[in-house]
Amino acid sequence: MYRVLVGRESERRTIATVLAAARVADSRALVLAGEAGIGKTALLQEARSLAGEMRVLSAQGVDSERYVPFAGLLQVLRPVLGLLEDIPAAQRTALASALALGPVPDQEPSRFAVGAATLSLVARAAEDRPLLLLVDDAHLLDAPSAEALVFAARRMLSDAVAVLVAVRPDEPGARVLDSLPVLLVPGLDMAAAGSLLATAGDPVARERLQRLHQVTAGNPLALLELCDQLERLDDLPPSAPVPVPEQVTRSFLRRVSGLPRAARTTLTVAAADPSSLRTVLMAARRIGVRDPTLASAQDAGLVTLAGDAIEFRHPLVQAAVYADAEPALRREVHRALAHVVDPTDVHRLTWHLSEGAAGPDEETAALLERVASEAAARSAHTIAMHAYERAAVLSLDPGLVPRRLASAGEAAWLGGRTDRATELLGEALSARPAPLLRAHVQELQGAVQLRAGSVDLALQILTRAAIAVAPLEPERAVRINADVVHAAFYLMDPGAAMEACRRIDRLLAGDISPATRLLGRSASGMAMVLAGAGAAGVDRLREAAYRLVVPDPPAAERFRLPLRLQGALWLRGTGPEREVVADTLESMREDAAVALLPYLLMQVARDAATSDRWDVAESSYHEAARLAQEIGLTTDFAVSVAGLAIVEARRGRAGAVAEHVEAAGELAARNGVRLATVWLAFAQGDLAAGSGDLESAAEHYTGLEELLAATGLSDPDQSCAPELVECLVHLRRGPQAVEVAAGFASRAAAKGQSWSLARSARAAALCADDPEPDYREALELHAETPDGYEAARTRLAYGAWLRRARRRVDARPLLVSALETFDRLDATPWADRAARELAATGETVQRDGAGTRVELTPQERQIALLLAQGRTTRQAAAGLFLSPKTVEYHLRHVYLKLGISSRAELAERFTGRGE
Repeated sequence: MYRVLVGRESERRTIATVLAAARVADSRALVLAGEAGIGKTALLQEARSLAGEMRVLSAQGVDSERYVPFAGLLQVLRPVLGLLEDIPAAQRTALASALALGPVPDQEPSRFAVGAATLSLVARAAEDRPLLLLVDDAHLLDAPSAEALVFAARRMLSDAVAVLVAVRPDEPGARVLDSLPVLLVPGLDMAAAGSLLATAGDPVARERLQRLHQVTAGNPLALLELCDQLERLDDLPPSAPVPVPEQVTRSFLRRVSGLPRAARTTLTVAAADPSSLRTVLMAARRIGVRDPTLASAQDAGLVTLAGDAIEFRHPLVQAAVYADAEPALRREVHRALAHVVDPTDVHRLTWHLSEGAAGPDEETAALLERVASEAAARSAHTIAMHAYERAAVLSLDPGLVPRRLASAGEAAWLGGRTDRATELLGEALSARPAPLLRAHVQELQGAVQLRAGSVDLALQILTRAAIAVAPLEPERAVRINADVVHAAFYLMDPGAAMEACRRIDRLLAGDISPATRLLGRSASGMAMVLAGAGAAGVDRLREAAYRLVVPDPPAAERFRLPLRLQGALWLRGTGPEREVVADTLESMREDAAVALLPYLLMQVARDAATSDRWDVAESSYHEAARLAQEIGLTTDFAVSVAGLAIVEARRGRAGAVAEHVEAAGELAARNGVRLATVWLAFAQGDLAAGSGDLESAAEHYTGLEELLAATGLSDPDQSCAPELVECLVHLRRGPQAVEVAAGFASRAAAKGQSWSLARSARAAALCADDPEPDYREALELHAETPDGYEAARTRLAYGAWLRRARRRVDARPLLVSALETFDRLDATPWADRAARELAATGETVQRDGAGTRVELTPQERQIALLLAQGRTTRQAAAGLFLSPKTVEYHLRHVYLKLGISSRAELAERFTGRGE
């Protein structure tokens, strides 16, 4: 090992630092990136030797297992599987399923559930003693394993864990590691190259060393392999290119060519599947090798044999042997291996059958489809995608091709491969599927576009599918039309929503199941609300929406869970109904259904933002945006960031609002996420209004109202008319304010819900000569809703009018209440305004504790909220996909910033302030 570590002092120091940090619970992850033979494996061996008392978990990427789901993860976690009982139950189930430690569940675990379980198990193992996790040739890991390990590594902060991964950066499999810190391992310099060669034999003359260093670029393995070919290099002209990998490969193949024929063929079998010596020898016999052996290959230094295990000296050896074999021989080798591998190892069996097929082969295609189904059930969506796609290629029956391509597209979508999903679903449509399958493919295309592409295109696709499938399968048509309404909401297109509503009504006149009928009624009610149909739409929502909110919906409807919850949230209910929605969110957290969380978190955040739980809103928006960005859900990201901008604007955080507008504005415009565009405009208006820049605020609000009018959207809940009225009144544009207030009043009256009616009454009061009756009506209506901010805005306006009317005693209670609410929400601009008004009444203003929570980061605030609500550290860690130690790290900062020292004080601080 010393020889190949010559010249690696800097890299060794870095590795020692990573290990030292882990020993003091400062988690570190590092990717060693470099070409083959550069010395990455030797550096990992150095780390192992430095580990000392640390527990070491390790894995080796193997090309023959890169399509076996979770094979790499099982290598890593096998030594600590005895600790499975110590991690959350839902994660334990997901990980056991992924690693085939138990029966395949009815409902597949998400890749994030497996990642969260990996995080929990590694963190738990590190509680006993510091832990070092090593992965060599990580670019050859199966994708689900790599994703799970990266998920865990990124979320460790204060755990006694060091993660070191070696990878070839130019390999496709290396991309999943891009989010981890990288240390590039370069070639050795001239001096180090000379020292390395001196340790291998006689010193090399400087002229030859320069030539050797030139053609190897300092690659240690190439230097050692070519040092005995110096005379051959001397014969080449100085400018002749000598590709090092090819030279090294040739060096290996020269050794192979010197082996007996039987040994060469047996080595080719081993290169195709080095998992078992016994299997290799059996397969070699099937292709006619009378006396298969690898002894001479071992003598030549190409492989190492230990019991039933085969280990190639270097991945380049295996790659060179396999690539050098004739295609016909490779296919024969794979077919032979398919006959002798363990028949219960379906994934390896199917891979060999697939590679052994020279053309369409329905038996192989059917087996691939079976493997794909099993992989999907274990959340190995990337494996499922490849297997379904290969099954389609090998299909003899053209009628099976579109189904298999559609399944491949769905697996790609669930696996977060949006671009590939789009391609595969397009290929499925080009394969001329039957009408029902065509509708299903379009349903999937619409889902992909809606969450991660063009909302307008999603609406078009879903509308075509809903119309086409209606005569064939009315049940599916109702569900797809409900998706159309969902897309129309994002697009803010009430016309399209109402067309879907009319189609739903016609379909519901037939024989439709109760469950589908509820979904249809809720969606049609939402469409009517968007179009301004008022109370009729609200009545439909009340009839159906809450009955759709169940923590565990049918498996086929899980991807529609956001739609099933949306109607209930639109009702802005209080009491048990709100608790049901909260329980559903917690259920999803427990199941780690992260693919569904961004949209749901956005809706919960919006609901919290229209109550007095702004810290919940801000934390939920942050989490939704983070998860959406990680998964690639551009629509959810844009809407979540836009919603967050409104909360930040009302808290007077101009810099944050500007960042949110920059992050989401162009994306929303490009993808047609008009809902996000509307919310961003609302945020900019609120920010300007809070700062006192009424001209700018009125400009933003007016532009927003014009945009809503252009779309035909009449839902008063999306309107900023009350805010615009207040600006216009203070700008002395009374006639215009009266006109805006009257228009809003008609829409609010048509809808008939307290939240909009209260805002309408406040707008009317601002325009009235005698506003007191309207203010009192507004406050009575506010009492029927949970929105403390809106009530405080009304109390501020009412109190200010009373002060100007010289009724200071009457004004003070209203202004005190408004000030307390604004301070509790950290709505600093409005709190300052309320304080000024209160001071003008002659009252001494006291604002104890105002603004303390601004100091907490979003992550700290989220952890504080969960712990204040009674969750344990482990429960909070599981819900946020962090390790317990990371939660404890953030909690220490929360205690320090808030000046508290116990969970009891934390609970009192947050629950006592409306959290």
